[in-house]
Amino acid sequence: MTDVIHAAGAVIWRGDEASPEVALVHRPKYDDWSFPKGKLKSGEHVIAGALREVREETGLSVVLGRSLPPVHYLKDGRLKRVDYWAARVSGESDLTAVDEVDEVVWMPLSEARDRLTYEWDAGLLRALTAAPLVTVPLILVRHGLAGSRSEWKGHDDRRPLDADGLAQAEAVAAALTAYAPRSLVSSPSRRCTQTLKPYATASGLSIRKEKLLSEGGYDPKDTLRLVRKLTEPAAVCSHGKVLPDLLGALCEGRIGDTHLRKGGFAVLHHAEGELVSVDRYVT
Repeated sequence: MTDVIHAAGAVIWRGDEASPEVALVHRPKYDDWSFPKGKLKSGEHVIAGALREVREETGLSVVLGRSLPPVHYLKDGRLKRVDYWAARVSGESDLTAVDEVDEVVWMPLSEARDRLTYEWDAGLLRALTAAPLVTVPLILVRHGLAGSRSEWKGHDDRRPLDADGLAQAEAVAAALTAYAPRSLVSSPSRRCTQTLKPYATASGLSIRKEKLLSEGGYDPKDTLRLVRKLTEPAAVCSHGKVLPDLLGALCEGRIGDTHLRKGGFAVLHHAEGELVSVDRYVT
C-alpha cells in the first residue's frame, strides 16, 4: 500500500518533568479525545506540519523535543501515518479551542490515560515518559543542492545553492524553528552559510564560520571537540565529506547509517550531556 495519508502532531507537556500535564483536544465531529494532529498540506515538511496543526488546534506555539513512535491506522480504507513529537510550550500561552476542536484541556498523565479515546494515544504517553522530557537539541545540517561541482568554474567554496537548494534552505529554516537553536555554526563555504541564512535572518542570529567544518579544514578530533562544546541548542551546517564521520562519533556507534542527503539534517537530543535519541529528516 503506497497511497499513505501523512499527518503530524505533538504530545504537548508543561510543568515539572517528574509530574507533567499534557494537552488533550476534543473533536465534536468524532466525539473523541486525543492529542493535536492533522493532515499535512501538499509539499509541507512534516515538522512544519506538526507546528501548524498544534497552533491551529490549541492556539499554542511549541518547541519540539525528541520524536515519539509514529502511529499507523486505516482511514477510509487508506493507511494513515501520524508522526508525533514531545513538545513544550514556548512562552506564555493560553489554550484556545479553534478549527475542528471545541475543547482543549491540561491533564495529569493518569487522568489523560483515562480520558484518551484511542489506545495508540495511551502508547504515546508511555513513550513520552520513557526518556527525559527536557532535552537540548544539536542539529547537524548538510548543505542544500548546489549544482555540479565539475561544472562550477570558480573556487568550490564559492559555489552557491541552486534553485532547489534555496528551496531546501527555506524548508530547513521552517524545521529549525521547531527546535529554536540559539547558535548557528557553519563551514565557511557559501553553500553551507546559504543553507542556514533563512533561519538566521528570521531569528536575528549570526552565523559563526568555522574552518574545521569545511572539507579542507576538517580534522576528526578537533572538529568533534568543537561541536561538543556547543551545550545550548545549536545548528551546525557542513558537508557530505564531513558529517558522516562527525555524526558517527557524536553518536558513539549507536546508529549504523550516518549518511545525510543534501538539505537533510539529524537532530541529536541530549539530557544532562548524555545522548538520548537521534532523529533524521530530509527536505
